[in-house]
Amino acid sequence: MIKKIIKSYDYSLIAVYVFLCLFGLVMIYSGSMVMAVERFGYESDHFYKKQLVNIIIGFGAFTFAAWFPYKAFQVGKILKTLMVTIVGLLLAVHVIGVEINNAKSWINIGVMQVQPSEFAKLAIIIYLGAVYAKKQSYIDSFNKGVIPPLAFLGFICFLVFLEPDFGTAAIIFTIGFLVIFCSGISFKTFSKLAGLGIAFLVVCSPFIYLARDYIFTKERMSRIEAYLSPFKYAQGEGYQLVNSYLAIGSGGVQGLGLGQSVQKLGYLPEPHTDFIMSVIAEELGVFGVTFVIVGLSYIVLRGIYIGVKCKDPFGTMLAIGISSMIGLQAFINLGGVSGLIPITGVPLPFISYGGSSLLVLSLSMGLLVNVSMFVKYEKKYKIKKENSQSSSNNINNNKIYNF
Repeated sequence: MIKKIIKSYDYSLIAVYVFLCLFGLVMIYSGSMVMAVERFGYESDHFYKKQLVNIIIGFGAFTFAAWFPYKAFQVGKILKTLMVTIVGLLLAVHVIGVEINNAKSWINIGVMQVQPSEFAKLAIIIYLGAVYAKKQSYIDSFNKGVIPPLAFLGFICFLVFLEPDFGTAAIIFTIGFLVIFCSGISFKTFSKLAGLGIAFLVVCSPFIYLARDYIFTKERMSRIEAYLSPFKYAQGEGYQLVNSYLAIGSGGVQGLGLGQSVQKLGYLPEPHTDFIMSVIAEELGVFGVTFVIVGLSYIVLRGIYIGVKCKDPFGTMLAIGISSMIGLQAFINLGGVSGLIPITGVPLPFISYGGSSLLVLSLSMGLLVNVSMFVKYEKKYKIKKENSQSSSNNINNNKIYNF
């Protein structure tokens, strides 16, 4: 039984996950070694060592999620415990949270700082997948099937919004909406849901106007201005984007060589987190960028394929939800670095420095590999079982015929 399960794992998916994490570790060392010494007074390998610990913890979380049956998360007690924990952490942020970059999104637990909103992304995928899998028989009923889970999604987004972290709240809501879209809900019901959302925004528009100074702060509006005209604000909010352009342009096709980035020497403020792709482009050129994009694309597309092949509704929503989360975060980060969209501070999956982000991504990959294993196991060994039963029936029929 165990041998059959081990043979059923998707080792290509595991390999890509491991390679991206290790590649990110190398680039974090390259991008942060100067900054660690000059800005913080640390040793040059400070962030490298911390990320190495994060990767080891992440690999442990990945292994657990890959072995622990994903269907167990549908059990009422486990699901309720998970959601109560997430809500408790999101509420605790507002009481004992640590403020970083004008947002109280972190909780200091001594050994490390935890960002509950990162865990909320995966939790909402598990919650919506489990709930809608149970509601398949009446999934198009607004009162029973649609509104209750959507209300909880809105509540989670509201708690993150208050931190304030509008970007993460928008990501969680988008991920939730994508899970609902692939839950089996009819297009007619989904259209009504979209219309209800638009109506809700219209009703809330007066409150948004009254809270405009809180929502559309000078800092946020300056980011939009810098996005539209980065060189005009090159010494202000456009500073990061301009230097990101210089890093990407300097790298060219082959790059300047590993460790040879110029922009990481104090020009790029976050060379090991949000703008690590700029350092990759400058040092490794098109080849380094292509390696990362191909790896991330493989995970996303493979995840969607697994979701489509999975016959279990919960497994389908898990796979597509996780793939959407990784793809969405990658698009937002790469879009910000290249100037395609405004900068939001979203890390690049598996590559950027960060414990909470990597831990959530590792758990997510473990669940995705878990779903993939069940799909492959059921397909492979169910077919063998059916073939053996068919052969047995043919032998019995031949015996009867010969008799």
